[in-house]
Amino acid sequence: MHPVLGRARAVLSSRLRVAAAVLAALAVLAVVVGGYSALADGPPHVREQVVSILGTPEPDGQPVRLDATLYLPAGSAPEPAVVLAHGFGGSKDDEAADALYLAQHGFVALAYSARGFGRSGGLIHLDSPQYEVRDAEKVIDYLGTLPQVQQDGPDDPRIGFTGPSYGGALSLLVAGYDHRVDAIAPEITWNDLGGALFGQNVRGSSTPGVFKKSWAGLFFGSGSDADAAGVTSTDPAGSGPCGRFAPVICQDYQATAAGDGTPAPGLLPLLDASSPATVLNRITAPTLLVQGETDSLFGLNQADANARGIAAHGTPVQVSWYSGGHDTPGTSAETDRIRSMTLTWFDHYLKHRQPAPGSAFTFTKAGSGLSLTSGTVSSTTMTAAGYPGLPGSAPARSTAVRLAGTAQTVLAPAGGYPAAISSLPGLGTALTQLSSGNAQLGALLGGPANQQAVFTSSPLPAAVHQVGVAQVGLRVTSSTTDATLFAKVYDVSPSGGSTLPNQLVAPIRLTGLTPGVATTVTVDLPGIVHDFPAGNRMQLVVTSTDQSFQLPDDPRSYQVALDGAGLTVPLVAATADSAGGTTGVLWALAALAVALLLGAALLWLLRRRRAAARLADTDPELARVPVAITGLGKAYRDGFRAVSDLSFTVEHGQVLGLLGPNGAGKTTTLRMLVGLISPTEGAIRVFGHRIVPGSPVLSRVGAFIEGPGFLPHLSGLDNLTLAWAATGRPEADADFAAALELAGLGDDVHRKVRTYSQGMRQRLAVAQAMLGLPDLLVLDEPTNGLDPPQIREMREALRRYAATGRTVVVSSHLLSEVEQTCTHCVVMARGRLLAAGPVDELIGASSSVRIEVDQPEKGAELLGALPGVLAAQVDEDGSLVVELQAIRPSEAVRVLVGAGLAVDRIAPRHRLEDVFLELVHES
Repeated sequence: MHPVLGRARAVLSSRLRVAAAVLAALAVLAVVVGGYSALADGPPHVREQVVSILGTPEPDGQPVRLDATLYLPAGSAPEPAVVLAHGFGGSKDDEAADALYLAQHGFVALAYSARGFGRSGGLIHLDSPQYEVRDAEKVIDYLGTLPQVQQDGPDDPRIGFTGPSYGGALSLLVAGYDHRVDAIAPEITWNDLGGALFGQNVRGSSTPGVFKKSWAGLFFGSGSDADAAGVTSTDPAGSGPCGRFAPVICQDYQATAAGDGTPAPGLLPLLDASSPATVLNRITAPTLLVQGETDSLFGLNQADANARGIAAHGTPVQVSWYSGGHDTPGTSAETDRIRSMTLTWFDHYLKHRQPAPGSAFTFTKAGSGLSLTSGTVSSTTMTAAGYPGLPGSAPARSTAVRLAGTAQTVLAPAGGYPAAISSLPGLGTALTQLSSGNAQLGALLGGPANQQAVFTSSPLPAAVHQVGVAQVGLRVTSSTTDATLFAKVYDVSPSGGSTLPNQLVAPIRLTGLTPGVATTVTVDLPGIVHDFPAGNRMQLVVTSTDQSFQLPDDPRSYQVALDGAGLTVPLVAATADSAGGTTGVLWALAALAVALLLGAALLWLLRRRRAAARLADTDPELARVPVAITGLGKAYRDGFRAVSDLSFTVEHGQVLGLLGPNGAGKTTTLRMLVGLISPTEGAIRVFGHRIVPGSPVLSRVGAFIEGPGFLPHLSGLDNLTLAWAATGRPEADADFAAALELAGLGDDVHRKVRTYSQGMRQRLAVAQAMLGLPDLLVLDEPTNGLDPPQIREMREALRRYAATGRTVVVSSHLLSEVEQTCTHCVVMARGRLLAAGPVDELIGASSSVRIEVDQPEKGAELLGALPGVLAAQVDEDGSLVVELQAIRPSEAVRVLVGAGLAVDRIAPRHRLEDVFLELVHES
């Protein structure tokens, strides 16, 4: 801790003790008077009811049912209803918490799974007006039949609509098509779906942009995976390569993805029909727009277009940005803020019981404050009088930042490899944190220098507080008739360290060019909220590649120069949110005094509880036991139980194999073991510490679960360096040499991963798990997809690791390999434990023998009738397999020889596979 902060906290602690003595009676009175009803009364009772709503038939006439849950508030008076629609790839369960919250505050809430998702039928048509929008109208029709829902007229229930992403676009589209919708609150969604998936940041251009292949692949994959969508194998909608996508969408996507990224002829019209941009002039429902500042899929420009399009026709609009988005979830505090804003919005426009929310614009400055409770950097919510440029709000303001740099040539390699890495779906802030703290890694992610044109400002004389979309003019000359480029602005510190705010880039696609002739364009840079401190520099980088986008196959070169002085940066006059009231400073000071007092009391209680929790979460008797699992269970919201009452222990130095058929719960168990998911019941302790997400003891665990994932254009060693940097631990602790030696990669570690065989990728993944030589190594199916020589190499790698005195837990369906590699094993089926113990003991428990005779069929007949023989049958190899219960093998041989059969060989059938199959069959 910094010495000044340490002294400040000591003074604050001393003064808090004095304040506690003076204000104790007042605090007790406040708690008794103000907190009694909260302590005595729980949340209002809410009734839940699962309902099935008839949706819009498929084109072939196949009926569609929509799975929904209705949340009914306490009381008998009719109340307004709010429909909650989920994000793409989700289901109604994702909206359950928000639906319950609204119902507890007096709304009828209905969350439903869109067609093609969850337990709803039908195919995915991407928020099509003919299908998903009509489904939503049928949901409104259903609510119009309920006596619990307030009605504004015949077949006109009072309705609000909300949801994130896919559900947010549906909220806007339904409001445009059905005027029974009275208020909406869409979140992190699109204005133009084609423009979002084919990014184009050239102002005024109608040319389709650069295909976001990473996001599109994730988008399509989550809908084409029938299992992920909750479809049973008997559901015909989930079969085939298109999964639950409508065939026309599937075909157009596949044609686009398999080509050069140019949209298939029919794709853009389909995406346009699913875009709120087509109906903004018809939306009359007051609209609260919430958008994420960390979102490489649907940026702030999408919300900006929605806000301007709706407000242009006189509809009330309020805009709020927060620090999350598709690339990272927001903080719990911001989640609560957005939930509260949504409730206030619906309270006013549906219940008319709150003052008008107004048109204030709120946004979040990440890392702009210091938390007094934790001493860590926190975010600040800023409020402006209105959204710049909307009717009734102040016009947009900006400042100019001059850049320096001459015309520069950048090269675009064939196929776009190697490529810069700005953002990977869902990992925006993680990459920001990694690259900010590691200059070498930041340079690596930025791509080769010959792919970059760099233009830098002088040190800023004063801080620049950017809020929104900056602009820059460029002159581009291409060696071909088109150009694909990416622009981004870095924050460069005096020491040379650079940060790419939220890892966002602006894709640029130009067509119809004349080779060698310059074209002038104005580029809208990514919308961000970022403070560039005084003394830092703003640096514009224009690159020819980006890993997340589809890049040209042919090599080419571009010349890039500035057109104009530099950047035009948007500014917004705003103030930090603060508590306040009508009585001003006195009430604020009183509130602060009470908050300090309560904070001191809570701090004392929390310290006591945390100390007790640390004791409760640590079992000293198990401190030397790598894994102890007790009564472990995992059930999901749909009722499926993956693991039930599982208990076993892994001792120091063991190599334990976790065995079971598909669906036995092996991977679920391993994911709980490393804290990726939480158990429903029971406990897992690693070296005596109870495992929860983020447990410090997990630093002693190395894991490889559910397949390797590496950056293909980097070498194996670079990938390992990147993975270790993500841990934040010193590089010296990684012990790269030992991990690579154990994994047996040799000089191949310096090759690009895209040249690796499957076996080499698996061994690289094991090497990654071995970094730092963790005391416990957890591997899920490490031999998956390997050929026999590679399996042998993997077996030897695990043996070498165990020989260092550490512990290994491995799941596998290759039972013979487990028999040769593991010292102990646990057998599971249907989520339950069948057997556990040393491999030798489990094999020895077999009572089966194999007999080679000259007449196996006759031998099976003779022994099958013999008392004490459970079964006798001829195996595929022609030998006789006999299950003995009450007789010795010698007695079976005597009977065969006595009948004139020649017995060539008899041996115990001691393979682990046989024991495993027997146990699973018995279960």
